[in-house]
Amino acid sequence: MKRSILILSVLFMTMSNAQEIKQVPMINVSGEGKVKVIPDQVSISISLETKGTKADEVKKENDKKMDVVLKFIKKSAIAKEDFQTQRVSLNPNYDYEKKKHNYVATQTVQILLKDLSKYDVLMEGLIEAGVNRVDNVIFKSSNMAQLQSDARKLAMKDAKSKAEDYVSVLNQKVGKAITISDNSQVYYPQPVLYAMKSMAMNDSAPRETLAAGEIEITANVSVSFILE
Repeated sequence: MKRSILILSVLFMTMSNAQEIKQVPMINVSGEGKVKVIPDQVSISISLETKGTKADEVKKENDKKMDVVLKFIKKSAIAKEDFQTQRVSLNPNYDYEKKKHNYVATQTVQILLKDLSKYDVLMEGLIEAGVNRVDNVIFKSSNMAQLQSDARKLAMKDAKSKAEDYVSVLNQKVGKAITISDNSQVYYPQPVLYAMKSMAMNDSAPRETLAAGEIEITANVSVSFILE
């Protein structure tokens, strides 16, 4: 009997505590922080694609062309840690019109260019070396970690400011944060892809094909504050 009374007492206390937790007054708000900066780096993904009817010949030809590309990259004073082969593939491809198989060999290289003033020279050199596909161009900052930290702090300040606005007419105060959710998504602006050899390569006038603009680093948070 005493044991039954003890169990009932524990259950009653547990239920009471659960009810108290649910009844804690709180407010849920979202916050956003934005930091803008002029990029000082650009990540370039380029590919070299070769087609043919024999797999071994296609692979050898693609390797030969890529050797020229990699030697050009090295001559462009790009550090060895700033370029890397990302993907190598050799796939069969069926031509339904000619009703025969051919093969496609592809090699992709990722390059981190830390001097944006060299972008045009590098891209023209890559095309001349044999690159026939530009997959992606992404602007970056060498100080990205600090910028993301600044954006997160601004997002938290924005969330707290919103909470204070809401409760200012209720004669209450914003207390401690009890939950914080990071809803941030990293986005890098991309320029128009390089216009290959159609851009009048014989034009001796200096050209600019890259508009870097600004990177906008955005942080989004959801915060629950206790109300006092």
